[in-house]
Amino acid sequence: MRKGLMMSYVLLDDGSRQILRFHFAGDLLGLSGAIYHESPESLCALSDCVVCPFDRSLLSDLMAEHPRLASLILVYSQIERVALTDRLAALGRTSAKQRIAALLLELRNRIRATDKSVEKVFALGLTQEEIGDATGLTSVHVNRMLRQLEEERLIAREGGRVTLLDERALARAANYVNRYQALDLGWLPGPS
Repeated sequence: MRKGLMMSYVLLDDGSRQILRFHFAGDLLGLSGAIYHESPESLCALSDCVVCPFDRSLLSDLMAEHPRLASLILVYSQIERVALTDRLAALGRTSAKQRIAALLLELRNRIRATDKSVEKVFALGLTQEEIGDATGLTSVHVNRMLRQLEEERLIAREGGRVTLLDERALARAANYVNRYQALDLGWLPGPS
């Protein structure tokens, strides 16, 4: 994806939606679709987006000719897997407040990965329903948790933007680990 914000999700038998990931510029979309006849998840644009389609039949040639790029695709897939593992553990074992706090930190860090000017203030770009579908909460509960985080002076919200007032305390409250830092990539093959 070159530009925009998207989400991947699954629809459950009861018609409810579980958002799996939010996707930002630079992300590989639908990679799991390369190994299945039908994609196991759906994608939806949340803003104006620019995507670059890639013919999966060319993936084999690309991997054979560019082992470093193939290794980076593996690294990217593992970062996504670990982030999903964190989200799964959070859904099963953390409070609503912790889930919302972790999601806010993850969103800011993902935005900051491509826009270094983002520090403490970022555009949320999500509805409370979307946040709820990502965290397993109702939109009413999301609203309550966002207000609680504001009352505790951990965040501020205004005009669709979130300000992280006390990032360290928010990270502690969320038990959040930034999975996009402290990567050990020394084992990757060199450029070809």
